[in-house]
Amino acid sequence: MTTHAPTLADIEAARARLAGHIVRTPLIRLADPGCDSEVWLKLETLQPIGSFKLRGAGNRILATPPSELAAGVYTASSGNMAQGVAWMARQLGIPARVIVPDNAPEAKLAAIRALGGSIDQVPFAAWWQVLLDNGRAGEPGRFVHPVSEPEVMAGNGTIALEIMEDLPDLDTVIVPFGGGGLACGIAAGLRALSPGAEVYACEAEGAAPLAAALAAGHPVDIDYRQSFVSGIGSATVLPNMWPLARDLLAGAMVAPILDIEAALRSIVRQVRVVPEGAGAAALAAARGSGLRGRKIVCIVSGSGIAFSEVARIMAAGG
Repeated sequence: MTTHAPTLADIEAARARLAGHIVRTPLIRLADPGCDSEVWLKLETLQPIGSFKLRGAGNRILATPPSELAAGVYTASSGNMAQGVAWMARQLGIPARVIVPDNAPEAKLAAIRALGGSIDQVPFAAWWQVLLDNGRAGEPGRFVHPVSEPEVMAGNGTIALEIMEDLPDLDTVIVPFGGGGLACGIAAGLRALSPGAEVYACEAEGAAPLAAALAAGHPVDIDYRQSFVSGIGSATVLPNMWPLARDLLAGAMVAPILDIEAALRSIVRQVRVVPEGAGAAALAAARGSGLRGRKIVCIVSGSGIAFSEVARIMAAGG
């Protein structure tokens, strides 16, 4: 399946479609950013499901003709997209099914069930194949790809509209990179609104296929290592997302796991919100980037983390 970036018109249409379904999340300046730049946090943790995924899931489902939704919707997700699909399906009164990998955190699985979604947990390789195949043969309902559908990226791109309205003179946006739908959606919007602004992906150490692909000039397989940063990272870049990521993003920053833990502690202590590992990764990347004198927006993408994990990380910081 090939894909393309959304246009500004697509993103503006998504914002109109999503009105009343999502929160216009705040942009908060970090008093002590831990780097030589002005750092702002875009708190997507405050969406109804606790992550940005409601934007893309909601736009894709709301853009689908009702006749195609009679059998419901399904997706392949480790948690946040699943919650977005289940939340919107519940609003529309249609069934939602979720194919999840066997390493999905229990906190996210519980959230899916609480929203009425049914779960099919499969080995990681089988889950990844659903993403590559854009669905699963014989599965009823409309498949919502968590990353590569233009409507999903357009929904994610509404974040760019909000950022530009709140901080029009920004220089840099750093976005957690899982499959690329968030980073490429935001980058597509910013390219139209502020061509001089740079959008960087951020990845976690041991789970950074985009950085490896950019270094090689093409997608490569990496030795993927799982960590508490479960919302981003994989063994390779989705082939149909590679051209968009290569062309829209200024680069990829890789943050060490301990730096992500430190960034999570900073966000909890200063802003009083609890991000998941992926949600703290952008701040960790900003701190390690060496960028100076910039106005940087870090996307705090989600909050799907077990309280026991938060307790461990907070205790480790004294």
